[in-house]
Amino acid sequence: MKKPRIKDKIKSMLPIERLLRSNTKENLWLYILSLLKKREIYGWEIPKLIAKEFEFEPGRITPYRVLYRLEKDGFVKSRIKERKRFYQITKKGEEELEKAKKFYQKILGWLK
Repeated sequence: MKKPRIKDKIKSMLPIERLLRSNTKENLWLYILSLLKKREIYGWEIPKLIAKEFEFEPGRITPYRVLYRLEKDGFVKSRIKERKRFYQITKKGEEELEKAKKFYQKILGWLK
């Protein structure tokens, strides 16, 4: 029997399931920047903090891929401390997070 493709799984999702997925796992950068706005964080802590504070579990590798991209694009920076990589948000990251918050507020206004 053929294994269902991801594309087929997404098609069979309910609208609320698609909304939740697109606003959580598919936009993980929002949650990472939000956590980093509060404090500097050790990379391995991020998936646990996302699960605790935002009530969804990202994939095992995805947060690190997102962190790498955020750092490459200048939204976060990292440093090694006690042989661990810690991340912090940059000014550019704070500005991007604020743009995202305004966008979501705009959407909520449309839905009233």
